[in-house]
Amino acid sequence: MLATITPTDSFKDNLALLPAIAGVERIDVIAADGAIAATIPNAPGKQGSLAVYQYLFQAFGGLNADAAAHGLAVFAEHTADARNRPGAHPNIDLLLNVVDGGAALTIVVIPAA
Repeated sequence: MLATITPTDSFKDNLALLPAIAGVERIDVIAADGAIAATIPNAPGKQGSLAVYQYLFQAFGGLNADAAAHGLAVFAEHTADARNRPGAHPNIDLLLNVVDGGAALTIVVIPAA
């Protein structure tokens, strides 16, 4: 398992502490029933979330309440915005749901071809 970082109050600064995502095509987040809860592509505008979810997979092995709480700290200032605007940050909303008692999720990292 990867050691966890100590998140700062800045998402940009936290991203600089995370492993590279160059070899990742996408991440699928799988619900307890096996359905795909989210797909995060390695594409502009999604790469920050991709980096966070890859890191959570490497550090925690999945997305339980502890991993989700840590992920919210890594998202830093975006977490407060997500709380105030549900639906604006769907990848953060997934973490909030787990922290608030929702079922743990499985993270599947799909490597680039």
